[in-house]
Amino acid sequence: MDEYFLEPTQQAGAQLFSRGLTGDVVMLNLLRFKDIADYAAHPEIAPEAAISGKAAFQKYIDHAQPFLKSSGGELMFMGTGGPFFIGPDHEQWDLVMLVKQRSLADFMAFASNPEYLAGLGHRTAALQDSRLLPIVQSKDGNIE
Repeated sequence: MDEYFLEPTQQAGAQLFSRGLTGDVVMLNLLRFKDIADYAAHPEIAPEAAISGKAAFQKYIDHAQPFLKSSGGELMFMGTGGPFFIGPDHEQWDLVMLVKQRSLADFMAFASNPEYLAGLGHRTAALQDSRLLPIVQSKDGNIE
């Protein structure tokens, strides 16, 4: 049975905060799109005609960018994915993104902004599966 991941669990949220991260946090996003976006859970923002998951995710990016910028965040990198060079043969990602926030608190302020949340349905409609890994830069190039 395939298992898909689209939203964080309460346990994952608790683990994130227990890490005691300080300073910049970069979110590594691995994203796989649905062939056709599914707006069943968010009909209020559904386009009139069916669109691809990729097109729905672009709607999400267009909606989210102003809120990301106003919270001090930055879309550092967005690029096409594909099969792993080292990794499971059956896993493939359509899009890879790196999103930086000044702090975990700034990320949470962005992610809980009601105006931002109003367009989150585009992301949900677009995605078949995803991974989100919060990362922080190592100090002085050393493994911590």
